[in-house]
Amino acid sequence: MKIAIAKEIDAAEPRVAATPDTVKKFKALGIDVAIEPGAGIKSGLLDADYEAAGAVVSTEAVKDADIVIKVKRPEVSEAAKYKKGALVIAIMDPYGNEAALKALADAGVAAFAMELMPRITRAQVMDVLSSQANLAGYRAVIESAEAFGRAFPMMMTAAGTVPAAKVFVMGVGVAGLQAIATARRLGAVVTATDVRPATKEQVESLGAKFLAVEDEEFKNAQTAGGYAKEMSKEYQAKQAALTAEHIKKQDIVITTALIPGRPAPKLVTAEMVKSMKPGSVLVDLAVERGGNVEGAKANEVADVDGVKIVGYTNLAGKVPASASSLYARNLYSFIETLYDKAAKSLAVKWDDDLVKATALTKDGAVIHPNFQPKA
Repeated sequence: MKIAIAKEIDAAEPRVAATPDTVKKFKALGIDVAIEPGAGIKSGLLDADYEAAGAVVSTEAVKDADIVIKVKRPEVSEAAKYKKGALVIAIMDPYGNEAALKALADAGVAAFAMELMPRITRAQVMDVLSSQANLAGYRAVIESAEAFGRAFPMMMTAAGTVPAAKVFVMGVGVAGLQAIATARRLGAVVTATDVRPATKEQVESLGAKFLAVEDEEFKNAQTAGGYAKEMSKEYQAKQAALTAEHIKKQDIVITTALIPGRPAPKLVTAEMVKSMKPGSVLVDLAVERGGNVEGAKANEVADVDGVKIVGYTNLAGKVPASASSLYARNLYSFIETLYDKAAKSLAVKWDDDLVKATALTKDGAVIHPNFQPKA
């Protein structure tokens, strides 16, 4: 059996799908590993590092591979090089990309979307959304500190006192919690909000203050899978009124709210942005899905009367060595469940919960119920 590590053709994607550490683990299972030249260079990993771990570096790495692993969904030109029936495992971004999924089906590969991994106990080690969001939350604070013209911690000097920065985190998932923790480490005064009641205790455990309209709808605002539900227009209006007043007093606002398969909810209006002091900063982690902040632009820092709106996509990719290391472990853990160690061959259990949740295409068709073509 052979696994191929494909090089990302998107010049803006610095991550890689395997590290020398996971190559060694694949080799220990009896799996041959090949990698395209230069695949890990942007994550600080040389071809020689992979060779030392047991991988073969080759421009034809994907040829005849039973499994091809990537960071991003392969383009049609890439998928055309894969053998029919190969498993292709990546972050597939399937929502709204039906044509791309059909192209993968037409290529005859079995495509798996790592971001659709169910949030169950046995899949925690495979949870790509969490591993990458954790780093995105950290990086959001670093980006805000770079854009903010003042220090984060309170500093008492002979020349006077520098007040602590006030940071407001909107959306307390994995990214939000890491943003809170990082901002606190840097010495900021942190507040946070989320529609899920369970997050209040988490926020307070990190030393931040929780802000929310705590009515009956708020108490039932979480799905069984742990995701935030979309709130009613009435609740959104009440929450907006509360946060609008709070945002006026903040130095930095970090927004992280995303609902899978839907446009990002607008949390910060243009009026709220204008109410902030010049020199304030907003960082929008949902800009790839339309953004939480009105006026956010993908891969730009917008300036609205002196208030900066940071809209970088792929924030996890700004710490590529760490992001690749975690993503590679996510992939290894998943692939281990698809492999028969005794027979040293693929053994995909198509009725397994992990497979049913992540498999997009098989035998020339889109098989995932959420993405099948509508009649």
